[in-house]
Amino acid sequence: MKFKTQSTLKGLMMAFACVLLMPSLVFSQEKPNIIFIMSDDHTSQAVGIYGGALSGLNPTPNLDSFGEEGIVFENAFCTNSICTPSRANIMTGQYSQTNGVLDLDGNLPPERQYLPMEMKKLGYQTAMTGKWHLKKEPAAYDYYNVLPGQGHYFDPKFRVADAGAWPNNFVQHEGYVSDIITDITLDYLEKRDKKKPFFLMHHHKAPHDDFEYPERYDSYLADVDIPEPASLYSQPFFGSEATLGRNGSLRDRIGSSVSSRHPYRSYAHQYGLDSVADENQRTHLAFQEYTKRYLRCVKGVDDNLGRLFSYLKENDLWDNTIIVYTSDQGMMLGEHDYMDKRWMYEESMRMPFIMRFPDKIAAGSRTKAIVNNTDYAPTLLELAGGKVPDYMQGESFANILENPSEAFHEATYYRYWMHLTHHDVPSHFGVRTEESKLMFYYGEHYLPEKYGKNTHTWIEDPSDTYHFEPTPAAWEFYDLSLDPKELVNRYKDPSYADEIARLKKEIISQRERYNETDKDYANIQLVIDRHWND
Repeated sequence: MKFKTQSTLKGLMMAFACVLLMPSLVFSQEKPNIIFIMSDDHTSQAVGIYGGALSGLNPTPNLDSFGEEGIVFENAFCTNSICTPSRANIMTGQYSQTNGVLDLDGNLPPERQYLPMEMKKLGYQTAMTGKWHLKKEPAAYDYYNVLPGQGHYFDPKFRVADAGAWPNNFVQHEGYVSDIITDITLDYLEKRDKKKPFFLMHHHKAPHDDFEYPERYDSYLADVDIPEPASLYSQPFFGSEATLGRNGSLRDRIGSSVSSRHPYRSYAHQYGLDSVADENQRTHLAFQEYTKRYLRCVKGVDDNLGRLFSYLKENDLWDNTIIVYTSDQGMMLGEHDYMDKRWMYEESMRMPFIMRFPDKIAAGSRTKAIVNNTDYAPTLLELAGGKVPDYMQGESFANILENPSEAFHEATYYRYWMHLTHHDVPSHFGVRTEESKLMFYYGEHYLPEKYGKNTHTWIEDPSDTYHFEPTPAAWEFYDLSLDPKELVNRYKDPSYADEIARLKKEIISQRERYNETDKDYANIQLVIDRHWND
């Protein structure tokens, strides 16, 4: 009997010890890995699974197959359609004015690199590879291997965590940047600590302008006529005084163009087509060249996604890893005769967002829930078993993954701060709901003491300096249920007066909620007050 008692006691002690060890076992074995894949300027109309006009060109077969196994967000938007601010929004879960990154001059120091910091607290090893674009060292990560600034398409340099002191820790590579970024990520996955879950941000440079691609893609689309948006050629009811000028005086100046409309920033000029006499033919040739180059860069990203996905499948990482694919913003592909992004129009503001995680997401899911990129960090933190920090302004949409029909945000806020920089896009803000969009162009720079109205004028050569004088303030309203391509500005239509009044209240509410007011920018607030009831 004594022997049995001692044996039972010993067994209980061993069982108790196992219970004490269980949290660490669960922690190391059951937490999902996370890979956040982001390309640059990859607009949803150039992703096959979104079913846009370009989907028949089959630009993204690997991404499409991936999306068929997960959930496709049809209404994912950025809150500021430009590279540096968008990345800061994702990294912090905050809107631009709160995280301090309003434009391309902004930076994100290690103490504000919140997403990897929070992931570390949850026991994750963290890594960042590819395009970083936030200027300061990504020191909040355990490992980084990132392009300096925008980086180069061919034979790029990278700054590497263990290659010396930032910012001189360069490592030179030979080859094409999308291939190299994937090589770096695969090397990291091979060498990581396999006893711990990992959080990896894998960011491509492509398909950012200028669109450079390897010779292996020369034949892709070589004999294809790319479908062209009708608004590239004609849109008589689009825009406002803010985008066209009074009596059309700024029609050729606002927004860089595919056609030769813009005097010094157009693809027709960039591609040496000035000698083509017929204007529509010149525009057609410029669009075809522009879009083919862009899609060849997209193809390079997609082929490398295929390499990454194959590795994950071959190494038992495919089903226990949350995988996200997105872009930092959208891109205008000739719509409204615009190039680049920055605008609040659909093609620029909308981002692809696709997620695969069999544990929570049914294959073939789609959702119309409105989300934005401040919500990404909170969502990933909840899926990793953490709580959303109070300092994050975004919200987790983790419940949408299992309940795609549920609503989320009624409206999402947008603000572009960089008045007339690079592509001559006026500063503006607004909200987008499921069925409508209201935007206000205030047309002022937020630093008038540096970029005052009396110190800069329109010039012919923007390589010398930029011009930031105020442009006309105006409202634009689009009924997306009737006009998804935003061809008719209905702001003056009295039948929409109630909806416009409601959306103005929503703008005020979100500006106050997210610290996006202009209390510190008297020149902008003056314009708002003067034109709010126009």
